[in-house]
Amino acid sequence: MLSVSISAGMYFENTGCQIMANKNNAPGQRGRRPLSIFAVLALCCFFYLLGAWQRSGSGKGDNLALKVNNLMSDCNIMPELSFESHHNDVEIIEPAEPKAKKIKACDVKYTDYTPCQEQDRAMTFPRENMIYRERHCPPEDEKLRCLIPAPNGYTTPFPWPKSRDYAYYANVPYKSLTVEKAVQNWVQFQGNVFKFPGGGTMFPQGADAYIDELASVIPIKDGSIRTALDTGCGVASWGAYMLKRNVLTMSFAPKDNHEAQVQFALERGVPAVIGVLGTIHLPYPARAFDMAQCSRCLIPWTSNAGMYLMEVDRVLRPGGYWVLSGPPINWKTYYQTWKRSKEDVKAEQRNIEELAESLCWEKKYEKGDIAIWRKKINAKSCLRKSPNLCDSDNADDVWYRKMEGCQTPFPEVSSKSEVAGGELKKFPARLYAVPPRIAKGIVPDVTAESYEEDNKLWKKHVNAYKRMNKLIGTTRYRNVMDMNAELGGFAAALESPKSWVMNVVPTSAKNTLGVIYERGLIGIYHDWCEGFSTYPRTYDLIHANGLFSMYQDSCNLEDILIEMDRILRPEGVVIIRDEVDVLNKVKKIVGGMRWEAKMVDHEDGPLVPEKILVAVKEYWVASSNNSTSSEE
Repeated sequence: MLSVSISAGMYFENTGCQIMANKNNAPGQRGRRPLSIFAVLALCCFFYLLGAWQRSGSGKGDNLALKVNNLMSDCNIMPELSFESHHNDVEIIEPAEPKAKKIKACDVKYTDYTPCQEQDRAMTFPRENMIYRERHCPPEDEKLRCLIPAPNGYTTPFPWPKSRDYAYYANVPYKSLTVEKAVQNWVQFQGNVFKFPGGGTMFPQGADAYIDELASVIPIKDGSIRTALDTGCGVASWGAYMLKRNVLTMSFAPKDNHEAQVQFALERGVPAVIGVLGTIHLPYPARAFDMAQCSRCLIPWTSNAGMYLMEVDRVLRPGGYWVLSGPPINWKTYYQTWKRSKEDVKAEQRNIEELAESLCWEKKYEKGDIAIWRKKINAKSCLRKSPNLCDSDNADDVWYRKMEGCQTPFPEVSSKSEVAGGELKKFPARLYAVPPRIAKGIVPDVTAESYEEDNKLWKKHVNAYKRMNKLIGTTRYRNVMDMNAELGGFAAALESPKSWVMNVVPTSAKNTLGVIYERGLIGIYHDWCEGFSTYPRTYDLIHANGLFSMYQDSCNLEDILIEMDRILRPEGVVIIRDEVDVLNKVKKIVGGMRWEAKMVDHEDGPLVPEKILVAVKEYWVASSNNSTSSEE
């Protein structure tokens, strides 16, 4: 038998596995067969662990687990073989089962399919209060379980920042806005591309000039303003140009007769979702945004007892700003153009002023077409008390919840100078400062210490992703989504002007979206058993940590993967981090999709049960005969 001599250095501090065959084990000796490399590895591991246990002392296994994970890199048995310590392919061992079901391509007519905002279904709902423009998802038996094709001629979008100003016509083949909004400089058609001059209905001279005027009142330049909300955003030019000021804007607009305005925004590399102020709450937490604006958004702010402005108040941070440009502001100049009477528009503005005062907002500016209000920092500084306060315990419980005509109360403070809910640092210091919701113990089981550990962990994870794919962190992946964002650590580790992250907090997960906004990031609530409020092909990189473990017992994993494929751009990347058993199921489904996928080890080694699945969506487009074709 092979003899194994253990030297005094068998504790493996620096020398690795010191395995020496006995000289008596000569080749050809009867009864002495050489051991396989796997047997040698097993012996190496045995003595490695024995030495670690001996050093720890009886009952002290504190270093043992760490050494097990480092084993593959420490045991240098055969130098001529390459043993990668990070991201090795993981062999999937499972019972013999039928091959993965091939998921077919959808008909070409579904190229721009949006499951929960489809026109035919929308028209079956009441138009009152924009109910028909809200989310209306198909029932289980009507879900479209096929892969959405890209339009013929689809091209990878222009890289940022050129994408802010140009988009390929083939990617979003809708010209109606170039005619409807021609005099307002929304979008122009030139050759095979759209050009976005940076204009808007209320800023025909350009978004930069408009933002400069706002910045004369609002501290946009110094990092105090980091998150913004644009209600009724058009093609999101305001949000696009706010990015120059290091402000992240969540823009939304309905899917209506202004074809594909949100699709244009995302094609430009600007955050946006399909949405509307109707009867249900906006999918954002209380005190999320540093400012909000309506630029001729035509939302009836005084309707339904002021319910819409009360909803803006709910998501506006204490000390935040609201900008209204367009009707009824400057009504003396425009009332005839708007085809309304003086009395009507004058009364509308008066009602807005009274409602704003009741919400504890102070008017700071009105000149020309622009009016600006600032929300007070706490209730103690309010001139008037709202007679109708909402239940403060439900301020973040908004998914499919009906709005009510009540004001969300300020969090309690001890003095008139204290900011309700907690004061935030200026960005970028805000990104890693302990968020007030955590400092005040509002998020269950999350402390300042665990928050800081989470940040360290995600820096480590993202560095591992960048070693796998060196394009992560570049403009190649501009629009990024984190499907289970938790505390926002992934987005924080990626933070760069080259990309932005849509942080999704699943409705079945711990409610951490308020923390994400307090960090100066943006995100949204969502239930992944349903379609996301976006157009197809709007994200370059999708990250999902623990998502499939979360949903494996509540909805069909195939449906989630098909939805990921819908919103992912051709040649986009998916990174799924989860338990190996769950990833085996996911990889099997992916085998029937047009993805190239590979499972790799956790960055700490192969013995960690959590693995990583990396996939790239193939480039393929719809052909003219309603079938699909692949192109290189």
